[in-house]
Amino acid sequence: MTERETEKKLNSDRKELFSNLRRSIRSKSVLSAMQRVPREAFVPTGERPMAYLDVPLTIGEGQTISQPYIVALITEALRLQPADRVLEVGAGSGYQAAVLAEMVPEGKVVTVEVVRCLAQRARDILCALDYENIVVEDADETLGCPWRGPYDAIVVSAAAPSLSPALVSQLAVGGRMVVPVGNRDQQELVCALRTGEGISLRMLGPCRFVPLIGREAFPTSF
Repeated sequence: MTERETEKKLNSDRKELFSNLRRSIRSKSVLSAMQRVPREAFVPTGERPMAYLDVPLTIGEGQTISQPYIVALITEALRLQPADRVLEVGAGSGYQAAVLAEMVPEGKVVTVEVVRCLAQRARDILCALDYENIVVEDADETLGCPWRGPYDAIVVSAAAPSLSPALVSQLAVGGRMVVPVGNRDQQELVCALRTGEGISLRMLGPCRFVPLIGREAFPTSF
């Protein structure tokens, strides 16, 4: 496929993608934010012609860039305000962080990634796209990034076996967290709201993410 043919396909697929998303995603601000983010910039060259298909794509190191519908659903559930402080656990390609940054132009997005080469790649892409309100941190044994918290919203972009107490503690009162909870093969997307009395949960639907690895997550060995 020539570069011109690729661009024509991207434009056509992009138009179709957002036409379809409008049928299930009510938030115009979420859809507008996603339209401002060039998804093709976050995928490997070989995957670029498929950048606007509504499917997850591989980005190397056993990781994926999430399906656009799932990104939209998660972002909508967070009910973000322009000055919110947001944490993402699992930067991956940096795409979800870019969408979040578009939603909080007066706030900050902190995204952590355990795979060092992916973290650096995400930094490079986000820097090239001039996202000045995103910080990409290399993940360590601590889940999340408590020293930059508390957060108004948290996104976990990998599957967890349960709701993490460590991440809940990094949420401000009134904060929202969206996390895929389940086993390695299938999860339920859960939206947790931290109140003065505790945590209330809302189920958003089935999903499938790569597993979260480390403390309060899945062990590295099967």
